[in-house]
Amino acid sequence: MARRCAITGKGVLTGNNVSHANNRTRRRFLPNLQEVSLLSDALGQTVRLRLCTNGLKTVEHNGGIDSYLLSVSDTKLPAEALRLKRRIQRALASKAEAA
Repeated sequence: MARRCAITGKGVLTGNNVSHANNRTRRRFLPNLQEVSLLSDALGQTVRLRLCTNGLKTVEHNGGIDSYLLSVSDTKLPAEALRLKRRIQRALASKAEAA
């Protein structure tokens, strides 16, 4: 399981630890990933995702996972989010067809 946000695509960065004597050793900057369950209105179930805190804030600001994914273009989404967006679109299309 990769250390990558499912919405923003934010991943691990690398850099240096710099000591007082200016010795440099490589280090990793890990994203602040959280395992969250978000309620999808279109699917009628909860969806579990690993999101960074910035991605979670973005989803909540846009009114939930459904409205966020439908408002963002496909080119800006990682593969996992794109699969979820397709599932939501199919669910909304079938609900509209039934009505």
